[in-house]
Amino acid sequence: MSSARESPDKATANNPLKHPNSRIAVLTSHFTATMSSEKDAALAAAAAPPPADSPTIFDKIINKEIPAKVVYEDDKVLAFRDISPQAPTHILLIPKIKDGLTGLSQAEERHCEILGQLLYAAKLVAKQEGLEDGFRVVINDGPDGSQSVYHLHLHLLGGRQMNWPPG
Repeated sequence: MSSARESPDKATANNPLKHPNSRIAVLTSHFTATMSSEKDAALAAAAAPPPADSPTIFDKIINKEIPAKVVYEDDKVLAFRDISPQAPTHILLIPKIKDGLTGLSQAEERHCEILGQLLYAAKLVAKQEGLEDGFRVVINDGPDGSQSVYHLHLHLLGGRQMNWPPG
């Protein structure tokens, strides 16, 4: 007599949300509490790296397919609140067009303008958020840098005293 239920292994293999190497599982892990840390999310993302031109969760935010608390937007940069803040103010700044810029290590000379615009936008957002006592800008790059979404992004952190060394 066969069971109507699939075995756990087969169910996991057929469910992209549960399969550990699925891009959907990796993206979902960035926005759920199932990962114990950003380090785990980064390791999961590195285990199943998507092609450089694949859409990321940030592309879905840019395209308004996923809601975000946007705090700044211009023609090239989008800034929104991190859903898992590591400081009283934690904002992500992203280029609206990825252009192969999955991480800082992928930057080429042609990316100099957008890199500068991201940093300038970080300064504007910090002022807008009242971070006159200081703030930190962080770029995680690659697995050892705990990058969990392969779309270049800056973390703007503030509202408390930062520690040194970080990490």
